[in-house]
Amino acid sequence: MLSQKTTMPAADAALPGREKPLHTDEVHYVTGRPLKGPHPEGFETAIFGMGCFWGVERIFWQIPGVWVTSVGYSGGYTPNPTYEETCTGRTGHAEVVQVVFNPHEISYGELLKAFWENHDPTQGMRQGNDIGTTYRSAIYYLNDEQRREAEASRDAYQAALTKAGRGQITTEITPAGPYYFAEDYHQGYLAKNPAGYCGIGGTGVTCPIGVGVPADA
Repeated sequence: MLSQKTTMPAADAALPGREKPLHTDEVHYVTGRPLKGPHPEGFETAIFGMGCFWGVERIFWQIPGVWVTSVGYSGGYTPNPTYEETCTGRTGHAEVVQVVFNPHEISYGELLKAFWENHDPTQGMRQGNDIGTTYRSAIYYLNDEQRREAEASRDAYQAALTKAGRGQITTEITPAGPYYFAEDYHQGYLAKNPAGYCGIGGTGVTCPIGVGVPADA
């Protein structure tokens, strides 16, 4: 069973899922802003996987310039998966947070800095005591500029980790596919449940400042 949870399934072996989206919150529990839009014109979106999405979402909704966050499933094959299905490791999805932000207040590079510093991206198919493909470190980019920034920040942070005697980054950096909103009880979970579990922690290594894309990239 553990092997099944830590090995990505083949597309033809993934669970079938369903056509109809899961029931989820319409607005953010903390900010009251719409999870699915409409979002203000000119705002941008980022998608990150850092382990248990409860704690990850709280990290990002507290950052100035972030307009709204939601938790969901992405990076796999099963359409509209349930939480229980993703936990089997047979959907291919990671637990992720979708971050809608105002690029005039916070840059994608600054969000990447928060990404690297608030989890351990060297652990493969796990994050702390949470084991399985759903807890893998991932950046799902929505355009080529995000891809270049994500790769540049990974290289800069790897240099910092190597200098500190830490391991190799295993973060998946791939194009964003479908994003499926998680069930309503997962949205804003740690605001709804202040004593809830939160196992997210960083490496203790600071992501170098100025990890954006070189001018000639």
